[in-house]
Amino acid sequence: MRFTHLPLSFVIAAGVAVTACEDHRLPAIAYPTFAEASNPKVLATAPNGTVIYNGGFGSAVVADPLDPAVFYLLTDRGPNAAGSAANSIIFGKADFTPQVGKFRVVGNQLVLEQTILLKNAAGQLLTGLPNPIGQGNTGEIALDLNGKTIAPNADGLDSEGLALASDGTFWVSDEYGPHIVHFDASGNTIERINPFGTGTGGRILPKVLARRRPNRGMEGLTITPDGKTLVGLMQSPMYNPSSAAVSGSTVIRVVTFDIASGVTKQYVYLMENASLTGCSEIAAITATTFLAIERDGDYGGNPVKPSTFKRVYKFDLAGATDISDPANSDSGKLYNGLTVEQLKDKAGLQNAGVVPVAKTLVLNLLTDISPVYPHDKAEGISLIGSNRLAISNDDDFGVVDNGQNGFAAKVLPATGQVDRNRIYFVTLPTALR
Repeated sequence: MRFTHLPLSFVIAAGVAVTACEDHRLPAIAYPTFAEASNPKVLATAPNGTVIYNGGFGSAVVADPLDPAVFYLLTDRGPNAAGSAANSIIFGKADFTPQVGKFRVVGNQLVLEQTILLKNAAGQLLTGLPNPIGQGNTGEIALDLNGKTIAPNADGLDSEGLALASDGTFWVSDEYGPHIVHFDASGNTIERINPFGTGTGGRILPKVLARRRPNRGMEGLTITPDGKTLVGLMQSPMYNPSSAAVSGSTVIRVVTFDIASGVTKQYVYLMENASLTGCSEIAAITATTFLAIERDGDYGGNPVKPSTFKRVYKFDLAGATDISDPANSDSGKLYNGLTVEQLKDKAGLQNAGVVPVAKTLVLNLLTDISPVYPHDKAEGISLIGSNRLAISNDDDFGVVDNGQNGFAAKVLPATGQVDRNRIYFVTLPTALR
């Protein structure tokens, strides 16, 4: 799978996206309001009989530049629930391999055409199991469905962000290390980059990123249109230096990684309020402007506790302060003895002379999608052409933690149906590029 840089344009008219390029290879396609994954197979069955489906795609979505009907969706580490012991976590399928699914939009369905299993540099299948101490460990104790402890895995990946390069290779970011892993088109690891320098190739991310909040690492990843720079977005304020020290903080880090040189830069993205789950994806518009999904963790249309915040923002790195630490210390650059997370908000940043990225509201999923956006986890976003968004949800393999050390079906309160992967297609009134 290799792509060439094609001059694409998308003309949106009467609900139909008409694609055009110089060699006329791209067909026209009419996108539905949403397309849903069709007939997912059974992945596993929990001891209480709850069916775990082979869904889980939707943690990220990227559009195929050569076929407007094709989208690549990413799974995370697999279905899981809290165990009875402190910090224990039950994996619904302990040997689950994080994967990329190639889906085609056919009418209002997402049809899985290809599954790309992610593998290490030796070609062995990856797992979603937690990393060892010093290599991205989250403090979790992994258990299988029978309660047996599973050893940590240095190759374990809790995949969340996905970028597709012009040569057909994939870049994936995760919530563990955080790690950024480069995979070839078949899913084999080319390079793994993390704050510890333990990955293939030896290049590193800033050490401060190791202080990410457990399970809220580099949730989003994108690549700039010129293919030169990866841009990662942390999900929420890092525990830097500790959870208590950053209570109430709205500071999230944006990290850029020059693919050729390995040089990184960091910027501050401010969440709208500290109660949010955080940012769950990023997509490039230009070399300096991006889209971010910022959200809470509640279900849209829930009559008991409805979601109140699921929005897409455009933000710009131009004019923002590079907060990189030349010394690459564990805490990152300090401001009057405080980490940037301890500055907490706009006033704290201003007092320290730090300018965050500028952001503007692009879409409110809860008011701009009709009749209702019923999901809890809007986790993937891709920009098609100049003014159309493709937004995917993480369906958690159709299950949730039942609060009793096991699994229950993930039923959407607004529809009464088990959650399934969808891509919503939204046409914006104003072009973004």
